[in-house]
Amino acid sequence: MKISTKGRYALRLMLDLAMHADEGYISIKTVAHRQGISEKYLEQIIKLLSAAGFVESTRGKQGGYKLTKSPENYTVGGILRVTEGSLAPVSCLEDEHRCENCADCVTYEVWQNVLDAINEAVDSITLSYLVEKQKTKKTCCNKG
Repeated sequence: MKISTKGRYALRLMLDLAMHADEGYISIKTVAHRQGISEKYLEQIIKLLSAAGFVESTRGKQGGYKLTKSPENYTVGGILRVTEGSLAPVSCLEDEHRCENCADCVTYEVWQNVLDAINEAVDSITLSYLVEKQKTKKTCCNKG
């Protein structure tokens, strides 16, 4: 399984909004500048996150986006699933692609174990955890 730039940038976008939550609504232009990501690409991603109810927006001079919930209520897995869809390493683990041989296929268990490990990893990391890690990194890296 490979996470696309859409998934990676969505995570960076959500982290940026969480890091700057005290600033209110934040424009995509501001996030794009801070993250070094195309504004047009972020606009596509924010639409997905908005449709999923992860962010809300307002228009006007002070317009932009902000999280709808506290950072501890978002997981990396949740964000990735909005942008990537299934995190399954093989299509036979996806409901719409279940093969008729899965009951007898010995490799099915291998792929299910891989998917379980992926889900456990990404669902155990919250946006608030990443915010704290980022703050520590900035403190650590700005010392010298």
